[in-house]
Amino acid sequence: MSGGVVLFGTGSPILVDVEESLHRAGLVPAAGIRNRPGACHLSQEIRAVTAQEAGPELTALPFLVPLFTPAHRQIAAREARALGFTTPFTLIDPSTPAPRRLEIEEGGYVNAGCTLGGGSRIGAFVFLNRGASLGHHARLGAFVSIGPGVTIAGHVTLGDGVVVGTGAVILPEVTIGANAVIGAGSVVTKDVPAGCLALGHPARVVREGIGGYHGLAVDPSGA
Repeated sequence: MSGGVVLFGTGSPILVDVEESLHRAGLVPAAGIRNRPGACHLSQEIRAVTAQEAGPELTALPFLVPLFTPAHRQIAAREARALGFTTPFTLIDPSTPAPRRLEIEEGGYVNAGCTLGGGSRIGAFVFLNRGASLGHHARLGAFVSIGPGVTIAGHVTLGDGVVVGTGAVILPEVTIGANAVIGAGSVVTKDVPAGCLALGHPARVVREGIGGYHGLAVDPSGA
């Protein structure tokens, strides 16, 4: 299938991984929307257009937001809807087997080599990066971002806008509140309140009221 997906937002280098996932799935993007000035990380063969240039032939197609920062992803999704895009695209890289019992909402992206546990629920516009392992009966809120190589055990709950850094481990039955950030390589053995930064082995809260990843919180009203 060619030309079936629009990439909304071109400023992140992670775009190269999203393009590779689409290629493995037999998809070629119709275009990339440059919703902000600055660097464009689209491949040269993919058409780049500004938001103002996105006509009905593009807005009629499904869209995917290839940005890692949760608040940026939410803002871009809202901008896409305001322009007339109505269908968020969910992409699971073909190298990641999806269990039979998995609920994943619109707009999600699962990168190459991930593991998805059965009985899990994944919220809208969630981003799972390379090699992440999601345990059984996980509950991920909207706009969660998981870094490469993260291990999440069974019955873990992550609130909206949570970010888990590269290589972190979250032990079973832990709950992490909305817009909290878990530092790279941390081992989380107990619950982390909303809007907190937790680091270390075992992880401890080192800062409260951070507002979210990069100081930007996800709005609980959704996309």
